[in-house]
Amino acid sequence: MNTICFIGGGNMASAIIGGLRKSGREAQSILVVDPGEAQRDKLRAEFGVSALAAADASLARASLVVWAVKPQFFQAAAAPCAPHVGAALHLSVMAGIRSDAIAHATGTQRVVRAMPNTPALIGQGIAGLFARDAVTAQEKTQIEQLLAPTGQTLWVAREPDLDAVTALSGSGPAYVFYFVEAMMQAAREMGLSAEQGKRLALATFAGATALAVQSDEPPEVLRERVTSKGGTTHAALTSLEADGVKAAFVKALKAAQHRARELGDEFGRA
Repeated sequence: MNTICFIGGGNMASAIIGGLRKSGREAQSILVVDPGEAQRDKLRAEFGVSALAAADASLARASLVVWAVKPQFFQAAAAPCAPHVGAALHLSVMAGIRSDAIAHATGTQRVVRAMPNTPALIGQGIAGLFARDAVTAQEKTQIEQLLAPTGQTLWVAREPDLDAVTALSGSGPAYVFYFVEAMMQAAREMGLSAEQGKRLALATFAGATALAVQSDEPPEVLRERVTSKGGTTHAALTSLEADGVKAAFVKALKAAQHRARELGDEFGRA
């Protein structure tokens, strides 16, 4: 069985490794490079994989390299890996590091970029994917299979579109938590307990999302069905529109997209 090597062994790498192990991949076919002794010990104990403090010639046996370090550490992490990984397919789950920089640092054009999100940790994520021209259809399928245990995947044709993916789904869980916080605050101010507010908010988000996923109708139709003119929902939505919440939210997502582009400029150039 071909070896998969992870450069960085943090949360996202652990989510992917966990999925691989659950799907039957042998521990000895997974190698992790991480400078943190505690993290290496955790990966060995939890998944039985091999873990190194620094890159060495053993990386040459990897058919796939997964880059999962923080963007600001990529160049330093790539330098000792480069002599050994030129023949591998490369998948990056790093925010902001563009594929040009990865191709330049590794010596291969076979690079796929992924923008996952934190629900991947429980198998409920979605990752936007972009592949350079040198990546084959078979290799794209390989990447999809690798990420399948973490949730859904969505391919984009242009690499700059990953900045929009970052703004929408990469950062998206934080927006949901933000609205849940607001609902919990409102619950307390209306006389419910924080725990009651949390339970009601989370169940409402989960149920509404599940309904939207299963329905063939667009979200605006589902919204209209809950909104009787002169009723409670109408009062709430009228208040939100009066305060410009939708416009502010769209503006916020565009700010996130802009920041993703800035991070690419700062850390991701070849």
